[in-house]
Amino acid sequence: MYTNFVFPRCAGTAIGISSTFMDVLHAKQTVMLKEAKHVMKKLISEDPIMESLCMVDLIQRLGIEHHFQEHIEAALEKQHFIVTRDPIDFVQSHQLDKVALTFRLLRQGGYSVNADIFERLKNNRVQFGEAYGEDLTSLIAVHEAAQLSIGEEDTSLEDVGRLCRELLHSWLSRHHHHHEAQYVAISLQQPLHHNLPRFMDKTILLRNFKPDKKSVCFVELAEINSCIVRLMNQHEALQVSKWWKGEAMSKEPKFAEYEALKWYMWSMACFTDPSFSDQRLELTKPISLVYIIDDIFDVYGTLDQLILFTDAVKRWELTGTEHLPEFMKKCLSALYEITNAFSEKIYKKHGLNPINTLKKSFLQLLNASLEGAHWSDSGELPNSEEYLKHATVSTGLHVMLVHSFFLFHQNITKETLAILDDFPDIIYSVAKILRLCDDLEGHKVKSKSVPLFFKMHHKKVIFNSITNHVEELISMEWKRLNRQVLGRDQQFPSSFTKFCLSAARMVPLMYHYRTNPSLSNLHQHVKSIANAGVAHVNSLVL
Repeated sequence: MYTNFVFPRCAGTAIGISSTFMDVLHAKQTVMLKEAKHVMKKLISEDPIMESLCMVDLIQRLGIEHHFQEHIEAALEKQHFIVTRDPIDFVQSHQLDKVALTFRLLRQGGYSVNADIFERLKNNRVQFGEAYGEDLTSLIAVHEAAQLSIGEEDTSLEDVGRLCRELLHSWLSRHHHHHEAQYVAISLQQPLHHNLPRFMDKTILLRNFKPDKKSVCFVELAEINSCIVRLMNQHEALQVSKWWKGEAMSKEPKFAEYEALKWYMWSMACFTDPSFSDQRLELTKPISLVYIIDDIFDVYGTLDQLILFTDAVKRWELTGTEHLPEFMKKCLSALYEITNAFSEKIYKKHGLNPINTLKKSFLQLLNASLEGAHWSDSGELPNSEEYLKHATVSTGLHVMLVHSFFLFHQNITKETLAILDDFPDIIYSVAKILRLCDDLEGHKVKSKSVPLFFKMHHKKVIFNSITNHVEELISMEWKRLNRQVLGRDQQFPSSFTKFCLSAARMVPLMYHYRTNPSLSNLHQHVKSIANAGVAHVNSLVL
């Protein structure tokens, strides 16, 4: 779990926002929320239902869906009934962009929607191109819907999605200087399903949005919500920084320059509900261990030391580590303390101790990393399957996901723990997406981190072929992840599957294997957290 840009240091002083100031913000939020919910309720009760569906799309793009879960569910349920009652009539009586929007929102909401509604569109490519070749709204809507494919049963969706991408690229080749060219390019590079709206360019994200009397309250609510969240993130980042400075590890020369803000970004991006402040703070601690352990294995430790280090974690004690350097012993102490404290908190809340599951997640990380160290030391090259199996685990992303599971307000059973212990598919898919994206970025910059399976199996393959091959692997893994996240009959609660989806969406921001304009927005957010600025807040409460 690495990053590709430098994180600014957090300010060491308090933010300077009084509780009264925050009370004013929350009071204004309450007024706007009441008005927005009234509007949404009225839209859902009235026909046509499509208007309320468009509002659901707007709410999600604005990042305020946590306020409207019941309303969104009601709108989707009503629309699902209409579509399933007579899908042919629905398709024939609505424009293509509205059909695609309906499909995307319903499937995203966990409803079963047959992709065959797109079957007729792929039959005549020439006619489709003539009808929609210049219709950017429809082409992009179908392209967005195609990102929710779950595999083989979605052949019609994938075929039409591929055709739309071809037409969009063709349009771009003819309209380099068109005022819509940037919008089309970013839509192709950054489909909504693969990105976090919070960090996307709002001028692109809300391109087709034309504010009216009904929607103004939603926009104002989003402004206030964004401000509250930013202030919360600033406060949390300072708490995380204070925690790290109090850790013995931070005094070690090798770790002295580490920035806790880098670790916190994962928690901040994946726990999207503002009310999950404690969870964001708690999750940052095991994430810090993943980063530090990764450096110990990749940079600082000798093979003999790494073997001793891994053995100490298996035994969960410091005895027998006398020959390890001090920085490794401090890391082990922190690992034990953080994990034991985390387990105790979960036990008090849920009555079930997750310590064995958490230990196992770290051991999976260490064993995979140790295997990589053996490969480096011996010069032996694994085959691609073996490489990916171990390298996916060595990302450490599963450690974050396993810890996050216990931080939700949900019942924990022994059966669920057994599933978590076996490295379930949903966790593996997210970790594999991260691994492939990181390896592809390393390959593009021709760094020493180019994965071994590239060297073995692609020596005679040109650069673009390797890139296309790995991007196809990433696409396939997204389909597997979709299958785990989008269905209603899942092994895990939706709160956890949505967290996993957010983690996968964070990957393109942290590993920009393609040109990714959202990186600049992430930069700006990081700077706003580090600088703890409040100028924008003043304008909202005055």
